[in-house]
Formats: sequence, structure tokens, C-alpha cells
Amino acid sequence: MSMAKEFKEFAMRGNVIDLAVGVIIGGAFGKIVSSFVGDVIMPPLGLLIGGVDFTNLTLVLKEATASTPAVLFRYGTFIQTVVDFVIIAFAIFVAIKGINQLKRKEESAPAAPPKPSNEEALLGEIRDLLKVRK
Repeated sequence: MSMAKEFKEFAMRGNVIDLAVGVIIGGAFGKIVSSFVGDVIMPPLGLLIGGVDFTNLTLVLKEATASTPAVLFRYGTFIQTVVDFVIIAFAIFVAIKGINQLKRKEESAPAAPPKPSNEEALLGEIRDLLKVRK
């Protein structure tokens, strides 16, 4: 089998296409959540803690000189990233929880009991006849 044919088989499998769609949607969802965190969540949170903008929180490790820029420890950006992660993780948790509840509702609908096989029906008749004989 040629390499091109093998690659085509691999790429056209359902799992690969599903993964590609998931990655694309995940990237778009990440932008939405980043905007939500940066533009909606962080300003009021910064206001509550005294007007602090997390992305500007830094610790100067080495001052700037004429030829080199300052070396900064940007812990505010890290805090912002952690908050982004927590919100994204919570949003995914809520989405999966909702999907699982929908699945449970579908599964909880009682299914009709399966019809007994011919052998089981025959054994049931034999049992009933033996009960009558006693």
C-alpha cells in the first residue's frame, strides 16, 4: 500500500476528523473565555482588591541599564493565566455535567423487558406443569 493511500485512510477516520473539529472549537472557545476573564471577571476583581491589574504585577530582578532591558518576574501574568485555567476548567465541567445529565435521562427511561427465548418459555411451562402435579 502506498504511503499516500495509508495517510488518506488515517486522515479520513472518524476519530481524526472529530479531533480536528474539537481542536478548532477548543481554540475558539479559549479565545472567548480569555476575553471573558480579561474583560469581565478581572476588572471587578482588581477593583475589589484595590484597583490592581494582575498583568502589571511584576518583581524587578535586575534593573534596566542603557544597553539591557530590565529582568522582570511577571507573577501577575501567571495569576491571570491560572484564573483563565480555573474558569475554563469550570466551564468544561459544567458542560460535561449537563451532557451527562442528558445521557442519564435517556438511559433512565425504562425499557420493556426482553421477550423470553423459546427455551425459557418452554422451561416456564414445564415448571408450571410440575407445580400443578404436586
